[in-house]
Amino acid sequence: MGLTDILLNLLFSFVATAGFCILFNIPKRHIAFCGLLGIISWLVYILLRSPVGEVLATFFATVTIVLLSRVFSIVRKCPVNVLLVPGMIPLAPGSAIYYTAYYFVTNDMTSAAEYGFLTLKLAFAIVLGIIVVIAVPTKPIKKLVEKNAEKKK
Repeated sequence: MGLTDILLNLLFSFVATAGFCILFNIPKRHIAFCGLLGIISWLVYILLRSPVGEVLATFFATVTIVLLSRVFSIVRKCPVNVLLVPGMIPLAPGSAIYYTAYYFVTNDMTSAAEYGFLTLKLAFAIVLGIIVVIAVPTKPIKKLVEKNAEKKK
């Protein structure tokens, strides 16, 4: 994947995330920020996909986005879900679900089972990534954010 391809991927992840923000009726002041989180999630995924594989790349991208969403929800004074849900949009296993259904309909059960299992692994990676970061209590994150805010003053 060349630099042009990566930049186009990042641009489209921003546009897709911003589009879902509009669909989910996210307040306008958060749309650009959610788009940035979409870019970050896809960038982490792209950078890690070759070295660690699709499932682990999805897990680490999810962990990154959940952590950033928690931190930035404190900074931006909004609920975590306002930032988290749109930021996760680029990681949704849409193509795997599509190919599962496609191969099922065309009666290629071997390929359907392969893509179905991949879909389950990707969904599990996303859920596990969310659980790992949400399990961290809010107080330490809030203290860290406030401590860094005081240093900047």
